[in-house]
Amino acid sequence: MDAQTANKPELLIVDDDPLITDTLNFVLGKDYSVRVAASRAQVKSMLRQLDAPPALALVDLGLPPTPHRPDEGFRLITELLAYSPAIKILVLSGQDDEGNARYARTLGAVEFVAKPCEPEVLKALLAKAQRIAEVERSSTDLDTGIVGSGLAITKLHQQILQYAPAPFPVLIEGESGSGKELVAKSLHRQSQRTTKPYLALNCAAISPTLVEPTLFGYVKGAFTGATASRSGYFEDAHEGTLFLDEIGELPLELQAKLLRVLENGEFQRVGETQSRTSNARVIAATNRDLRQEVRAGRFRADLYHRLSVFSIAVPPLRELSEDKVRLLQHYSAIYALQSGMQPFQLEPKSMDLWMQYGYPGNVRELRNIVIRLTTKYAGQTVNSEQLLAEFDWEEPVTQPSAAQVQDFKSTMDAARKHLQVHKNFNLDDALRELEKSYVDAALDITHGNLSRAAKLLGIHRTTLYSRMQSYDASGGEGQ
Repeated sequence: MDAQTANKPELLIVDDDPLITDTLNFVLGKDYSVRVAASRAQVKSMLRQLDAPPALALVDLGLPPTPHRPDEGFRLITELLAYSPAIKILVLSGQDDEGNARYARTLGAVEFVAKPCEPEVLKALLAKAQRIAEVERSSTDLDTGIVGSGLAITKLHQQILQYAPAPFPVLIEGESGSGKELVAKSLHRQSQRTTKPYLALNCAAISPTLVEPTLFGYVKGAFTGATASRSGYFEDAHEGTLFLDEIGELPLELQAKLLRVLENGEFQRVGETQSRTSNARVIAATNRDLRQEVRAGRFRADLYHRLSVFSIAVPPLRELSEDKVRLLQHYSAIYALQSGMQPFQLEPKSMDLWMQYGYPGNVRELRNIVIRLTTKYAGQTVNSEQLLAEFDWEEPVTQPSAAQVQDFKSTMDAARKHLQVHKNFNLDDALRELEKSYVDAALDITHGNLSRAAKLLGIHRTTLYSRMQSYDASGGEGQ
């Protein structure tokens, strides 16, 4: 390859008509280094021989062995983007009905062009795609691992870039499964602490009695089983980052000790009077409304304000409609590669359902759905019925019956009598206990099955699990 050819951007043309590929090669060869393939199989073979993937691709939908259907072209779009997410794909096809065009764009094609197309129009579209690719390559490498390019995710990237260099705490708020820990890791990687330790502790995952020695360490003999002195997370993190997930679960008595570390860096190992210091940056995350927790007296107001110097709200997946397909492509490529299987495809109706579904479990649920579909339907096209079987749709809420209305009236009478008798009544505690009694009843009726209990209560399964965590409801952990 001569120097002039080496400086041209690589363009992959995929079409099974030699007359079309020869013509396109002649028209576009002056501006691009053109490579030609006639099928998906040829593309795969070609990509294995290249040092780097092409920057641009011009793809026909009707490819062998089914040249009169768009299936092979759709599969090729998905495979190319899985191989190189940065590649810009333009579809040039005679199968130009609106449904095919919309689906091609949904899969990730940047443009759909109907055959025949004037050479100058095609050149202009390729040049536009090339400029987009160049801007993306020259822009700052976000290196967050967070997939998506919609407005909400773009804002998230910007906040991470803005807050990462600062030494102050960050509070990450968001629903379960939305990717809060990924944001925390991104903040660490893009800070000056990136070469220092990154430690994470889920405050809800360990016993309250173990939180203090885990965070601050302990000396030999401090408690039964402390046969040797041991450092804690603050000491081990030192000048790195300490991520405290589910910070809302931290016991009140420990919140004051955490506040002290945040204010002056000082802490003590359990059983020790000597003060130690840590310069670790604290990043905290919660799926609760900490402002409500403060009002209810379950979280210290001073600690909340100290933690929330910077706040980042991670958007739920239901608000990221344009990024649901990108996440699908991302995880499908990863798990197909890891398992050595062919990625599955979604038929157009299934893709519509994919976009409509609310994903109450957020990205974590989407990822798990992709894993299941990869396992069940490797190399196949998933129809709407198969996809619906993986979704957890909410059942419609019905109007209360006459018996239920009477129950509510009886409850009001009981509440009136309760208020007259109890002088130190607390509404928050009463509502909490009432809610807990309904949750316990639902779990008892459904024998601990979280999904069925959530439907019985008219809430999402993830919401039920979050509320169970908030008051340590008894019952099964789901099946």
